Amino acid sequence: MELGKKIRQLRFKAGMTQEQLAERLGIAPQSVSKWENAVAMPDITLLPMLAEVFGISIDDLFDLTVEQRLNRIENRMDVEEELPQDIFMEYEEFLKTQMNDEKYKKRATELIAYLYWHRMNAAAQQVRRYAKEAIRRTPEEKGCQWMLMDAEKDAGWDWNMNNHSAAIEFYGELVKEKPDNRMSYYYLLDNLIADHRTAEAEQVLEKMSKLEGVTPMVVLSYRAGIALARFDEPAADRIMEDLAAQYPEDSIALFEVAQYHAKKCDYQKAIEYYELSFEKEKRRPRFTDELMGIADIHKIMGDYQKAAETWDRIIDLLQTEWHMTEETELKNAMKTKAQLLEKAQK
Repeated sequence: MELGKKIRQLRFKAGMTQEQLAERLGIAPQSVSKWENAVAMPDITLLPMLAEVFGISIDDLFDLTVEQRLNRIENRMDVEEELPQDIFMEYEEFLKTQMNDEKYKKRATELIAYLYWHRMNAAAQQVRRYAKEAIRRTPEEKGCQWMLMDAEKDAGWDWNMNNHSAAIEFYGELVKEKPDNRMSYYYLLDNLIADHRTAEAEQVLEKMSKLEGVTPMVVLSYRAGIALARFDEPAADRIMEDLAAQYPEDSIALFEVAQYHAKKCDYQKAIEYYELSFEKEKRRPRFTDELMGIADIHKIMGDYQKAAETWDRIIDLLQTEWHMTEETELKNAMKTKAQLLEKAQK
């Protein structure tokens, strides 16, 4: 249905004349008449007020399909750091409704998870801001330390606050429910290795290595991770050297080698392999993981200028290959570069 016809339908339903609607909107009655007769379209700035007058969402003005509304929800979260409360609640209600429809259940479930994650991330930014301010004022007090730790996923001394047993339990159950799903094994192994539960990791890796689609490269990477978690650095080094030698043209293999050296704080080697991985990557658009690793290393080493230059490469990648213009990811990249340049000038 055309927008003008939709406005007329909603006006009749609300029992309003053109003059009454125009008065509510602060415009001339002739404007409403032009809309309804398809002579003109409402100014975009009037759409929120129109939706408010009729007690509907802006999307409802356009009779969008469910698929179009799902796309708009995802796109808006991509470009806005924080959603207004009324928009959040509108999206939440719509997505919960679509979760009851078998056709849209999967997409709606993924998007409502994204919606809550989006809100959590926006709130976490405020936690970080105010917790840091409070800690600077009274660094000897612990009141906001745990909030900052949780918001930034920082390390803490207490093992019971930092172990990954909940994730291990979840993915362990998922592996039993879906024993042929590789991704569940990957996440289970990641968390077992992070907690140095190497005996269990060995058992999981043994089962995973027999699954269809699991490559020798992946198995080697996890063997090195297990060896390092056992504090057997020489054995881990040998495995990763073999991996780099066996797959010199494979971007994923080179990325794993880079990750390994970064975790060991062998930063020069890590940068070398990150650059090789980025160079060998054949898919387009390329991901930013390698460049972000390089930027983090430069920042850790105190070279803020080089870190900023690397973020410049990330920005270029997002603009030229991902064609980003207003997305939150691009805005955050620009903000990070500016912060690094500011530090470089001090």
